[in-house]
Amino acid sequence: MDRPDSDFSSRPVLSDRVLINGAVTPVTFFADGVLRWTERGERSLIVEKEVLGVKVEGPKVRIGALVDGGGGIFCVGSSGGGLVRKDLVFEPLSEDSQRLWCQKLLEFIDSLGRPKRLFVFVNPFGGSKSASKIFVDEVKPLFDDAGVQFTLQETQYQLHAKEVAKTLDLSKYDGIVCVSGDGILVEVVNGLLEREDWDTAIKMPLGVVPAGTGNGMAKSLLDSVGEPCKVSNAVLAIIRGHKRSLDVATIWQGKTKFFSVLMLAWGLVADVDIESEKYRWMGSARLDFYAIQRIVHLRQYNGSISFVPAPGFEGFGEPTSYNDDGESTNTDPSQEKPTKVRQLAYEGPDINLKNMNWRTIKGPFVSVWLHNVPWGGEDTRAAPDAKFSDGYLDVIIMRACPKLSLLSLMTGLSTGTHVKSPYVLYFKVKAFILEPGARADDSTKEGIVDSDGEVLARGRGAYKCHQKTLMVYDKLQITLDQGLATLFSPSPV
Repeated sequence: MDRPDSDFSSRPVLSDRVLINGAVTPVTFFADGVLRWTERGERSLIVEKEVLGVKVEGPKVRIGALVDGGGGIFCVGSSGGGLVRKDLVFEPLSEDSQRLWCQKLLEFIDSLGRPKRLFVFVNPFGGSKSASKIFVDEVKPLFDDAGVQFTLQETQYQLHAKEVAKTLDLSKYDGIVCVSGDGILVEVVNGLLEREDWDTAIKMPLGVVPAGTGNGMAKSLLDSVGEPCKVSNAVLAIIRGHKRSLDVATIWQGKTKFFSVLMLAWGLVADVDIESEKYRWMGSARLDFYAIQRIVHLRQYNGSISFVPAPGFEGFGEPTSYNDDGESTNTDPSQEKPTKVRQLAYEGPDINLKNMNWRTIKGPFVSVWLHNVPWGGEDTRAAPDAKFSDGYLDVIIMRACPKLSLLSLMTGLSTGTHVKSPYVLYFKVKAFILEPGARADDSTKEGIVDSDGEVLARGRGAYKCHQKTLMVYDKLQITLDQGLATLFSPSPV
């Protein structure tokens, strides 16, 4: 819990003597929202940052707070032990004083513009299937203490959250919260952008509580302010109500579109992510286990990428021109037919791709990876320079390299040092085209294209290639809309 400097001179709003633990104690509430009192030393509470809510319990006032472990209320300084739930309970010396304390504190909290009504998705099937328990044990108590009303929806099947988001009466809510991994957030974004009122719907603030396997968005948000990726930190960020913009990528093939907020992968990263599902019984260790297998039996893929580089990255690739006549002609019967998005739904950013400066890189590739935010998961700092709303996607390309070097490179994913490898190209783009090809060692086998945990396309001979996918294994185009969506953020931006 932060403490103000000793020369703090903000204007007092209310100063009074109250009972704390049976002792008469002076308490002062200042105009900037700091509450100060003396109890075995100087104590302070920052209402905007730490207070959940205020309740009256008989003659007493209870201020519910979420503070740094060991800090502020019960001892001087902070132990840095993470957020813990602690209350300040005091008894004003008169009923009038009690009413005045509640009035001033609640007026200040109301002035902060915090969300009061939330729609909450809980995915009971994701990750370790613990989201429902996390909501009941950790999320709901904090919402209750903050006086936040909510409507709860447990998802029952894939794309359930998307269906609900497409028809939800958004006028009843101040935000949508996803207690899950990243998948439900992606579904909600896609649902909002398929509404006729998409331009106002997508402005609805979205909150993420880590309760899945990946938790890349929650990790990215909390790590941006140096906080751990924990449920209590994520919930407090939602309660406080600060917001930040988020870029949204449109991945399109013909008339079919998918809206991405996290990443797209093809090659090694996609293969490990999707094919390791056969070892799901191993838990999170399956990713490391299967990554080693894939490195030992390394695949390379033919194909090419084209892109519009961000300023400062024009040196990557070779000049080329935009070609819009390459729509997919793949008619693999195992693929779904492209579905036309309603005309009144979001169609993607309005930009002229032909007039942009395109560059190209040809394969073979070990991996092609695009990222919108820094973290792909709690232990994967895929794109250390990625920003939430800079209008660019970060591209990480891995080329052929010795297997020991690749193994060392992969171990650097947790810190982001992999992008410094001489076998990695790392740059930013405004638009991107992926033309995936077959494996370099076997032209009869193709790969997998994965975006935000959704398999967009499976090529011939790929893992579970018989399963239907949204798109075919062919040319994909990606454009970015800067700051289109809104997230609840741990701090003001």
